[in-house]
Amino acid sequence: MITLLRHLDRSRFEAHLALVEKDGDYLKEVPADVPVHDLKVRRVRQAVPRLVRLAWHLRPDVIQSSMPELNMATVLLRPFLPPGVRLLIREEVVGSVENAHSRKRPKVWNWLYRHLYPRADKVICLSDFVLEDLAQTLGVARSKLIRIYCPLDRELITRLGNEGENPYTTQGPNILAAGRFEKRKGFDVLLDAMPRVVAAVEGAHLTILGSRGDLRPELEAQRERLGLAEAVDLIGFQPNPFPYFRHADLFVLSSLNEGFALVAVEALIVGTPVVATDCGGLMREILHGCPIARVVPTSNAQALADAIVSVCRANLKNTQAEASLDSYLSEFDLKTVMRVYEHLLQA
Repeated sequence: MITLLRHLDRSRFEAHLALVEKDGDYLKEVPADVPVHDLKVRRVRQAVPRLVRLAWHLRPDVIQSSMPELNMATVLLRPFLPPGVRLLIREEVVGSVENAHSRKRPKVWNWLYRHLYPRADKVICLSDFVLEDLAQTLGVARSKLIRIYCPLDRELITRLGNEGENPYTTQGPNILAAGRFEKRKGFDVLLDAMPRVVAAVEGAHLTILGSRGDLRPELEAQRERLGLAEAVDLIGFQPNPFPYFRHADLFVLSSLNEGFALVAVEALIVGTPVVATDCGGLMREILHGCPIARVVPTSNAQALADAIVSVCRANLKNTQAEASLDSYLSEFDLKTVMRVYEHLLQA
């Protein structure tokens, strides 16, 4: 979303950002010319009346929302919004998988998807995998769906990756993972894989860059229980994580469910190989054609360990694959994706 706000053509669009709660690590990265409207609540349902008032105050041509809860609330509010406003909702997860594994009432959530998402003008899907899930499993009409990959500012990511010195203090190989400390990221499976990696690859060291989430204490306890205190570091949010990405020998995505897996492609931009869990088929789509990526079954610590060991031994970090990697990354090119977004916003 920050990338979209940065790169929207200001001669054609005036952007505003509304937040349920004005909080988070990325606030300072919002462009200075984008007004930020704080709805000052803790939960989406509490934001409903304030969102309606803001819509009538701004009279936007388009409202674009993200997160399933907010998407559904926005659609339900449609009769109370200014006439003529178009609603775009952005689906960031694989809905049926999220409902089955993370929701208390999955059948209710499936019903909400099936009956509320079609009321939007368009549903932006972060991958074909997400689109197919909405169409086949959750019954949303394909005419409502459009796949738009995340826009990636390769020039900015490369520049940020070159800033500062190597952040690692161990000789390595240094293995990196990143994401919220939550069940969906599969860090517990990655930790279960690490004893096999440490035994097979001398000097192997894992760093997990974590932002928010409730599982950090559990992961720290698991690390101690597995005897990985010297081999695994869990560190907090980094304003510029890209030196960690650039200097890592390998990036690992261990997620159970993702809608796109942005961090994996960001690692590839700075030339770092990737081992990723399949996430039901998503990563076969996202990493298809990438010369320095490997995909393994989800929630399988043995397979994850074997792939990590194989990539570390193959030294893929130094493989000369720039031409084919550049061709692979072109599908996520910033200018290409932004043209699609801008056409949709102005349709």
